[in-house]
Amino acid sequence: MSTLKELADLIFPDIKLGVSDLEKKYPPRTLPSGAEVSRFAPSPTGFLHTGSLFASLVGRKFSEQTKGVYFFRLEDTDQKREIEGSGLEQINLLNKFGIVFDEGYLGTSEKGEYGPYRQSQRAEIYKIVIKELIKKGRAYPDFCTKEELDALRQVQEANKVVPGYYGEYAKYRNLKIDDAIAFIKEGKPYVIRFKSLGDVNKHIKVVDEIRGELLLSQNNQDIVILKSDGLPTYHFAHLVDDHFMRTTLVIRGEEWIASLPIHVELFETMNWQRPKYAHLPVIMIVDEETHNRRKLSKRKDNVAAVSYFLKQGYPIEGIIKYLYTIANSNFEEWLTNNPKGDISTFKLSFEKFSLDGALFDLPKLNNISKEVLALYSKEKFTDLALKYASECDPKLKELIEKDRNKFEQIINIEREIEKPRKDYERFGDVLPKILFFYNDEYDSMLKNADLPFNEFIPKKIIGEFLLDAVENMDLSKDESVWFESIKKIGLNHGFADDKKVYKENPDKYNGWYSDCISLIRIALTTTTVSPKLFDVIKILGKEEIKRRFSLVIKKYDC
Repeated sequence: MSTLKELADLIFPDIKLGVSDLEKKYPPRTLPSGAEVSRFAPSPTGFLHTGSLFASLVGRKFSEQTKGVYFFRLEDTDQKREIEGSGLEQINLLNKFGIVFDEGYLGTSEKGEYGPYRQSQRAEIYKIVIKELIKKGRAYPDFCTKEELDALRQVQEANKVVPGYYGEYAKYRNLKIDDAIAFIKEGKPYVIRFKSLGDVNKHIKVVDEIRGELLLSQNNQDIVILKSDGLPTYHFAHLVDDHFMRTTLVIRGEEWIASLPIHVELFETMNWQRPKYAHLPVIMIVDEETHNRRKLSKRKDNVAAVSYFLKQGYPIEGIIKYLYTIANSNFEEWLTNNPKGDISTFKLSFEKFSLDGALFDLPKLNNISKEVLALYSKEKFTDLALKYASECDPKLKELIEKDRNKFEQIINIEREIEKPRKDYERFGDVLPKILFFYNDEYDSMLKNADLPFNEFIPKKIIGEFLLDAVENMDLSKDESVWFESIKKIGLNHGFADDKKVYKENPDKYNGWYSDCISLIRIALTTTTVSPKLFDVIKILGKEEIKRRFSLVIKKYDC
């Protein structure tokens, strides 16, 4: 009669090392007491999800706060779904958010003593542990074909029992060792399954760092731990990698709570200390069709992709601050009290996390981003705008590089004051709001525009007022002097210098001084809304103002 050792040696003839050798190669880390070792471990199957960015920000923060380690592990065992280059793209995007890893897979290289950090390169490590499990009788080869599994599923559906491969439904679970060896020698395909000793009628208690004590049914599924391609499944790779990389804190979405019984049993089977778990609330969104809350969808929602926010020009700091409001309930209060504060000084706490799914709030993100951009110096704003434009907005890039000083003047309108102007939610807002400052762009806008002048003011009056204004408005001092000069010019053209007087006798006037300001604004910008008009005039200069007024008068024959 053959032994389990003989079976294990047949399956893994080239594996000579044991688990004890791995323990020596990857010893416990020497870190300060309380230091957390956490990881970001995505699959290279697509873009960086907003929920993944959220989780990575939290993981990086807790590692920093405790003087621990944060590493990047690429979980690339599902090679059928892998999208080439997506792992590197995720790393690059995270780096933009200041998430730099202490060790791990870095795209073109690796850093650290606990690698390899790509699961596809850790096959030998997994096989060493699986060989040990086979010898202990806690793993076995399963020869079920697809047809047999389909038939099994139909039986379970007919019997209305929980689907899966377990107990009496695990066909090859109790196969004799000699028969298993014979099948392997015949070349019959197989996978390796974990032999569970769990009972779903019994429960385990697991403490979650966010949710407290959880009472969960034991696992009884004989899950696949090694696929026919020689690579492990997620659950088993999680066990081996987090143990030998000495992970102490696993931060992930709440959808993984259902997998905890599997992970607990795997760790207990190996007699390894399992890491602490913190299951984050899932980010939700209101469905436009059903109006019900649901998870962010990669397929349906633009905001599910981090790249969407960067292409729109949201400032990195704004996105991070918004996600912190999802993370901790007290962050908004901190932000209100520290609008210019360094968020690295804010301490995240698991006790302040919400237990419910956080609703993605785009208006709140817009508001936070607007506050962030308003507080930047003109130099910082310009640097970041140029960086954005270099990737996403060639026209804006051209304007900044052509005359950086002029761009900074434009951006600096009402910026260096106690309550700075909040014109922009994102860098993608900038170009359409500043185009009129540039002569060629203004000419194009004027050619295609129907200027929104007050239809009750005769065009002849508009023309005469503009000609008088360009020659006689006082730009020599401050805004109040300029404003008074406009009032006086307006009086000469039938505009009241007092709103109350105008309202009492509207038929005697062409309007009041506010209408004068509006005429100048429209003629210079083609719109009724613009930054502070006095600053606009100072930037444009008298000669350009005169040119624009002349073009408007000619266009409207006034």
